[in-house]
Amino acid sequence: MSFAADLVAQLEHATAGQPVPRVRALHLPPAEAAASKTGEFCALELDDGALGLSYVLLDHTLQRLIQSGGGEGLVGMGALELARAFAAPSSSGEQASDGAVAGASGFRAAALSGRAHTASQDPAQALRRTLGFAACNALSRTVMDRMGFAPPRATDSIGGIAPQAGDHVGMVGLFSPLLKQVTAAGARLTVVELNPDYAGQYDGYHVTLDAAELQGCNKVLSTSTILLNHTVDNMLAQCRGAERIVLIGPSAGCLPDPLFARGVTLMGGSWITDRAGFIDALRRGDPWSAFAYKFALTASDWPGR
Repeated sequence: MSFAADLVAQLEHATAGQPVPRVRALHLPPAEAAASKTGEFCALELDDGALGLSYVLLDHTLQRLIQSGGGEGLVGMGALELARAFAAPSSSGEQASDGAVAGASGFRAAALSGRAHTASQDPAQALRRTLGFAACNALSRTVMDRMGFAPPRATDSIGGIAPQAGDHVGMVGLFSPLLKQVTAAGARLTVVELNPDYAGQYDGYHVTLDAAELQGCNKVLSTSTILLNHTVDNMLAQCRGAERIVLIGPSAGCLPDPLFARGVTLMGGSWITDRAGFIDALRRGDPWSAFAYKFALTASDWPGR
């Protein structure tokens, strides 16, 4: 099965025999925030208070959500029903290609072209998957809260990959603020990108459109947006030779089991600690980092289900 199908199956198993929360609201940043990192994510709120994030700047998703009424039609829907939309096949019956790597995160990967979805699905399908992914993340938070689990705080911004001379680090999505942390350590760096404008050789690193170049990397740092655009299975398949695979970004809030099973060694995301403060900041288009902390979760930290 695909990552998406595995995740939904995991959520079905984790909530079996228990009440499944329903959607309370969809919280969107203002349209004018779309030009900044404070406008990158929506938050789906469940009636148990859980929040799940999803990236909304692919294919003008934020604009379409605002125009469609801001998710009013979702209120009262079962979270698991909405989550299943994330794993639904596209209208073409295909997933996005390896090259459709959408870079973006609160760790600020460089903005990539909005073509990440349009090559393989219609706008309505993109909206359903965006909201379905938010539901997966929100329901994952419900499961973790019921377990009494909170992930440990991150100790650095690069997921503990500890680059050093002799390493060949792969980066999926151009994390501009993190480039120097890798190259200054003397590691070789290969960046896989979607936007052909970035392709080429730079001082200390190489940018390519070919995901197969990850096969030569012993450490990989990836944007979590590959979860949303359904390139995660193909992308991780290129990383089988890597000793460390780190996936980071605010929308990395799902149950980690399907990722660990595919070789991911650390998942890093944002753990919301002040729901009301977070929602208020997001809806205003203000920074919301004061209402959440960055976490770093490994298989040894995770009690599982």
